[in-house]
Amino acid sequence: MHFTVITPTHQRRELLPEAVASVRATVSAPLDFSFEHLIYDNGSRDGTAAYLRQAAAQPGPPLRHWHSAGRQLAGHARNWLIQQAPADAWVVPLDDDDILLQRTLHHYAAQIQAHPGRPWFVADFLRVDEQGRYLPNEDYYAWQFDSPAAMLQAIFRAEHFIQGNVCYRRAFVDEVGGYDGELAMAEDLDLYVRFLLAGQLPVLCPHISHLHRFHARNVSIGVDADKHNADLRVIYQKYAGPLRALGIGEPGT
Repeated sequence: MHFTVITPTHQRRELLPEAVASVRATVSAPLDFSFEHLIYDNGSRDGTAAYLRQAAAQPGPPLRHWHSAGRQLAGHARNWLIQQAPADAWVVPLDDDDILLQRTLHHYAAQIQAHPGRPWFVADFLRVDEQGRYLPNEDYYAWQFDSPAAMLQAIFRAEHFIQGNVCYRRAFVDEVGGYDGELAMAEDLDLYVRFLLAGQLPVLCPHISHLHRFHARNVSIGVDADKHNADLRVIYQKYAGPLRALGIGEPGT
């Protein structure tokens, strides 16, 4: 079993080393799996490129990186990184300001072994502040749905959402198509909607996947309920036909 952790980054030189260190701290024992960390630098001008060259030269699990001269949307960067992963890899997204827990990949591996044939998995995550201090009452918790349609209904009612707390087969992405490289926001949710439209519910995992950092430069700063509903409407219109066939109404209706 092989895991590929993927991280697009832009202007996060001060936070990226913690994300890199968290992946390298992974403990696989007693399970036998390999892992790597792939990073796509979206035109950073803060010393990120020099840092990644230095980090990649250090001993430890493979760290590979690529650089764009200009800013690319996250969906494009994620697709590039997935294409560099082995065909049989399990992909784990990690934002450049977040922290993977030491046993996350181990727990995903155990769940993959326990659920053969299932192509994607979802876990809970915790929120922390800029210094990594836990924020009480801000946990994200996933829950089990009876069907893909029920989960889609909850998503488009803005009752449930998914971020980087997932693990999925690269082959499943190849099957449904990659991230939408034209979406400025919610490109991850767009992909997970396609996972569900393909008839696949995620396996709900009983572990914490990562620490999601809240800080002044979060990409999601300013995304209130109205903005989230606007993003949902954009995604809904892309798949309106099959969603309506499942009895799922447009957001806000």
